Amino acid sequence: MKLVPLGDRVVLEQLVAEETTKSGIVLPGQNKEKPQQAKVVAVGPGTEEVKMEVKKGDEVIYSKYSGTEVKIEDKEYIIVKQNDILAVIK
Repeated sequence: MKLVPLGDRVVLEQLVAEETTKSGIVLPGQNKEKPQQAKVVAVGPGTEEVKMEVKKGDEVIYSKYSGTEVKIEDKEYIIVKQNDILAVIK
């Protein structure tokens, strides 16, 4: 099964946050209000008003409480509108 977003929607796969630093220091639980990091899995065609600025494969930061979570074939995805994406990580 394949998710195909419509309009200005984007399908994201959430990346797992690192809980230890490179030097092996374990970090305490992170503040749950911070934005989340994800990888773009699929991008809708956009609308007349909204030009799509992200593309498949981009890593992005999106708002924590935005979007709709779905589970397909044991994988979890988040469908958000493009304006819920705060930044692209380069």
